[in-house]
Amino acid sequence: MKPPSSYVVLVRHGETAWSRSGQHTGRTDIPLLEDGRRMGTALGAPLKGWNFAAVWTSPLSRARETCNLAGYGQAAEPRDELMEWDYGAYEGKTGVEIRSQLPDWKIWRDGVPQGETLDQVRARADQVIAAARQVDGNVLIFSHGHFLRVLAARWLELPASEGRLFSLSTASISVLGWDGQQPLLMSWNDTTHLRE
Repeated sequence: MKPPSSYVVLVRHGETAWSRSGQHTGRTDIPLLEDGRRMGTALGAPLKGWNFAAVWTSPLSRARETCNLAGYGQAAEPRDELMEWDYGAYEGKTGVEIRSQLPDWKIWRDGVPQGETLDQVRARADQVIAAARQVDGNVLIFSHGHFLRVLAARWLELPASEGRLFSLSTASISVLGWDGQQPLLMSWNDTTHLRE
């Protein structure tokens, strides 16, 4: 492992119609709303304070467009492992809809039928972490809510299911880093740039 001296900056994409309505949006490639585009543009200022050795984005358009609007489209490398959890039969459904049939359902415990298992999502997050630790410098990642929550849990050496503890807003900025050899959560779910 390289010396832990750099940071991984996580950005969740801007708002879409389905993120606004609470629908599970895995592989459905829906665009940003106008508010989501404004959010993407607002990300540019706080991210300018960083130097990034690598910029990676989910290939789904909501993440790529957020990356472009933030000013990093030219530098970004699309990576399939950054795509959102494949929700299978629950794609497009809200938690309320699912719990109307299964009142005790929790995605972090029960998963989704005909989609990815949490272990498959964890494996993708672990690949991203391994790749980021090989980069000599800071890494900027544009991705999705559930995936980034799993990635944060795994960065902290927690089970993937502990991603349930990390709420994540659209167009938020979070920072993963180090204290000596100990991986740390440096900041989480920062949306102050959206209020300025």
